[in-house]
Order: sequence, then structure tokens, then C-alpha cells
Amino acid sequence: MPLLLNETEVRQLLSMPDLIAAMENALEAFSTGGVVQPVRTVLDVADHHAFFGLMPAYLAAAPALGAKLVTVYHSNLVRSLPSHMATILLFDPETGALEAILDGRYITEARTAAVSAVSLKKLARPDVATMGIIGSGVQARSHVASLGCVRNFHEVRAWSPTRKNLEQFTRETGARAVESAKAAVCGADVIVLATSSATHVIEDAWVAPGTHVISVGACRPTEREMDPALVARARLFVDSRAAALMESGDVVLGIAEGRFGESHIVAELGETAAVRRSAGEVTIFKSLGLAVEDIAAAHLAVRRAKERGKGVAI
Repeated sequence: MPLLLNETEVRQLLSMPDLIAAMENALEAFSTGGVVQPVRTVLDVADHHAFFGLMPAYLAAAPALGAKLVTVYHSNLVRSLPSHMATILLFDPETGALEAILDGRYITEARTAAVSAVSLKKLARPDVATMGIIGSGVQARSHVASLGCVRNFHEVRAWSPTRKNLEQFTRETGARAVESAKAAVCGADVIVLATSSATHVIEDAWVAPGTHVISVGACRPTEREMDPALVARARLFVDSRAAALMESGDVVLGIAEGRFGESHIVAELGETAAVRRSAGEVTIFKSLGLAVEDIAAAHLAVRRAKERGKGVAI
């Protein structure tokens, strides 16, 4: 009988340290040929300024087989609904039978932040102490939690154009609200961009040598959240080359404008080449999200559920 896990159960089953470890393994498997995964299929729901995505993957090492169905409706925010909603289906790799149905909203939130924590481990200086965040939504919250598992931050500064949301975010996380994006970013050792902006929200001049930038917004080829001069200056890392060259406006638009070529992508995060070379270089991790991340997280949740007798058989 398939297992059904709701969001509350998934939250209880997935600790952030375990999820960070699972994402590191999944990224390595993806970059070394241990994953079968096409670039996601995206259907535009143009009359609602939204899109629907299908993200299948097979992770042989687990083994885990499944797909995430995800919708992105930024208009939901005025309805007090999540902008990103998802369902994950897992199948028995031996028979193809349906094994589990999981709410995927929290998995999307948490695995994105866990992957960013992997980038922090690999690409940030070991002595980072200050984080600057642009954004005040669920991804901003989850990144405070995940990055704190990897480094000890003495100060977290945050800015968002919506003051009410920013104040709630700072109350919940202990971050300090500042008056502008520039104030959040200048002097920060780590910068997290978790926005829904289609145009860049930080300037190249604001980013000091030695900074690690994590960009998790702007996931469409017509959108960017970083100054193109910054992307050109930095060493650029991605979760998937194929996805970045199709989906990331920060990459696609930079290439189209002649600022750099495809070889500007140094490495995927799962490759051994994903390392910091010096204390003074600026590194960028451009995250788009991979189906294997969702499937690995769902597989971990189902394994924990079976161990603890959680979930409902349907």
C-alpha cells in the first residue's frame, strides 16, 4: 500500500543536518553519472503569470525513483497561500509500483537551503561571520537555519522591500533589519539572494573580495537577481550546467550579452572542482533546484517514516 505523508509529518522526519548530508551525496551522484534526470519540463500558465513543472529523476544508489509536480504562483502571496506548492511521487524501482505520496512544499523549501549549505561548506571562506540576506520569505528563513548548521554567524542582516514581512522575519530568526539592500550586502561574508525579482537586486560594487554569494531566485531565462558585472567577475558554480544554460537568466542573459561564455561556469557543486582557490576571490553558487534533490529528500523521509511507523497507508 502506498504511504501518504503530509507536510507536518515530512517536517518531523527531515532534520536539517541529515538533509544537508543527503543533498551532498545526491549532488555528487548527479555530477558523476549516478542519476538519470532530464531538465525539468515547464508549462507556462500565462493567464495567471504562473508555471507548472514536472521533475522526474532516478537515483540508482538509493535506489529511488520518482517525480515532483510543482506549481509557482507568486500571486498566491496576496491570498496568504505559499507561492510554491508541490507533490512528490515515489515509485518502487524494482516494480514501478507507487510507493509513496508526499507533500513537497516543505521539501522544496528545505532541500534548497540544504544545497546552499553544501555550497557554503565547499566555497565559502572558513572564517565567515556575517550574512546578508535579500528577501524575507520561506527561503530566507530556511537559509538562516541551514547555513547556521555549517558556519557560526555573529551577525545576520536582512532587507526586503515589504517592511511588514521583514519585521516578522527578523522577529522569527533574530536577524537585524537594515534600511536597504546595499546595507545588507556591503561587508557581508556570505550573501543570500532569495527574491522573486526579475531584475537584479544587488550591485557588483557592493560585493567585497572573498564573499560567497548564494542565488536561489530568478529561475527563468528572462530573469536575473544579480548584477551581470558581478556574475562576470566571480567564479560561477551551479547545481546543473544543463539547467543553468537553459533556465537561469543570470547565466543565459550574460552569455547572450557577450559578457562571458558557457565555460564561465567553473563546475557543478557535485564535482571535485567545486572548491575555493583563494581567500580573496568572489564565488557564486547559482541554484535552480534538481529533481534528484527532491527525490533524495523524499526517499529519506519515507525511510524515516517506515522506521518510526509514521504516515498513512492508502
